[in-house]
Amino acid sequence: MLTLIPTIIVLGALIFFHEFGHFIVAKLSGIKVNEFSMGFGPQILKIKGKETDYFIRLLPLGGYVKMEGEDAATSDPRAFNNKPPLTRLAVILAGPLMNFLIAAILLSAISFSSGIATTQVTVIPGEPAAEAGIRDGDVIYAVDGIKVNSWEDVVDRISNRPKEQVEITVSRNNTLITYNVTAKEDPDTKRGIIGIKTVVVKHSLSRSLQFGIQKTFWITKMILVGLAQMLTGKAAVDVVGPVGIFQIVEEAAKNGIFQVMYIAALISINLGLFNIFPIPALDGGRCVFIILEILRGRPIDLEKEGFIHFIGFVILMIFMIIVLFKDISKLDLIKWIK
Repeated sequence: MLTLIPTIIVLGALIFFHEFGHFIVAKLSGIKVNEFSMGFGPQILKIKGKETDYFIRLLPLGGYVKMEGEDAATSDPRAFNNKPPLTRLAVILAGPLMNFLIAAILLSAISFSSGIATTQVTVIPGEPAAEAGIRDGDVIYAVDGIKVNSWEDVVDRISNRPKEQVEITVSRNNTLITYNVTAKEDPDTKRGIIGIKTVVVKHSLSRSLQFGIQKTFWITKMILVGLAQMLTGKAAVDVVGPVGIFQIVEEAAKNGIFQVMYIAALISINLGLFNIFPIPALDGGRCVFIILEILRGRPIDLEKEGFIHFIGFVILMIFMIIVLFKDISKLDLIKWIK
């Protein structure tokens, strides 16, 4: 039960902020919100507000915001479907966008505390970089004529060139200087090294925020690339459900709070991306119908739209059950029983 707590906290927090995104934009847009619920199933707690009822339910693997007129016609001017299309689009997209924002905040907080690896370097005496003329405090500007944006870029480009000459351009006193450095081969990893170390900057708010945003975009890009590779058969299909997430968070919890925060950021980005896919019953599917309404100049019949979302929901539930059984089949049941 103790190992289950971090998972419930992580998933609960991410779902809360996702639904809060819908909720706050709906409220700001003057839409009547009847219910804000965390979880599914039987209610554990209910708080009755002036206009909105707030629920905590038994199953912490989801949540929802129930708006007036969201799935049925009504004459209430504050109903969701009686608002302009762009207003409804903003309400729907607010949930996934909140997930990306939370990921950026988490990654910024990690970098603020643990530090950011910069492209400013210190050199190891007697190693190729020092022998070529690179000095402590130099900032790596480009590798082989290609500008670098992060320490990871520097490492990737040099590590792929063992025993080869690498062109390193550094910035020193606002002057760009280029050196030709022959990379050594690391005896353990077989990757190229030139004897430089990054200068880590800690407790810089501006740099941490910039890093958090850049890292969020980078992770999003990598997820989309991986998805494209799975769809084209270039990579094995690997999808995890709640049980798989539980195992991942459990392992992360063993390595400290920062690892849990990083995993939470990854899950949040995945949650945001998954929800904007144009699949019925998801936020992206609802956006498709709003965009069609804008293009057609008139709304889609609510009953037809509701039926399509229902079919999408059933398919998603079947998919979730398949993923759940897949996750369970990977469990070491003997370990869990012990």
